[in-house]
Amino acid sequence: MPQAISNKLRGKLQKSYGNSYEKDTVDMIEAKEIKYTAAAFEKLQFYKNICQIRIMVFDITKRFDKYNVRLVSQMRDAARSAKQNIREGYGKDSAGEFAHYVKISRGSLFELEGDVEDCRNDKLISEKEFVVLNDIFIKTKYQMDNFIDSIYKLEQTGKWKTRFKRNVQ
Repeated sequence: MPQAISNKLRGKLQKSYGNSYEKDTVDMIEAKEIKYTAAAFEKLQFYKNICQIRIMVFDITKRFDKYNVRLVSQMRDAARSAKQNIREGYGKDSAGEFAHYVKISRGSLFELEGDVEDCRNDKLISEKEFVVLNDIFIKTKYQMDNFIDSIYKLEQTGKWKTRFKRNVQ
C-alpha cells in the first residue's frame, strides 16, 4: 500500500489550491508513486511474442543497405503497429474494441510476415532467421485467434470486466 503523500507535497497543494484541493488529486499523485506493475495485456504470450518480433526486426534491419530504406521503414512500422495496437485496444476497455485492435495487430503481423518472406527470397536474411521468425508468426497468430474467440465468449456470457464504472440506464 503506498504511503500517503508527504507533508511537504500536501503543503504545496494547500498553498496552491487552499484546503479545498480535491481528494482525486491526492489519489492521482499517490498513484504515480506506486511502483509500476504490468498491465494485463503485457502478460499475454502473444503480446510478449510481438515484442520479441519487434526487437528482432529492428536488429535484423539494421544491417540492410541504404537501397532498402523503404523496406526497413515498412517492416519496423508494421512490427511497431502490431505491438501498439494491442496497447491501444486494451485502453479502449470494451471487449469488442479490444478484439478489433487485436485483429488490426494481426493484420500488421501478416504484412510483416510477407516482408520477411521477401527478405528471405532476396537473400537479405538467412534461412535460420526466416525459420525463427516464421515460427513465432505462426504461434502468435494462433494465440491471437484463440484470444479473440475468448474475448467474444467472455462478452457473450457477461464475464468481460471493465476497469471503469459506467452509468447504465
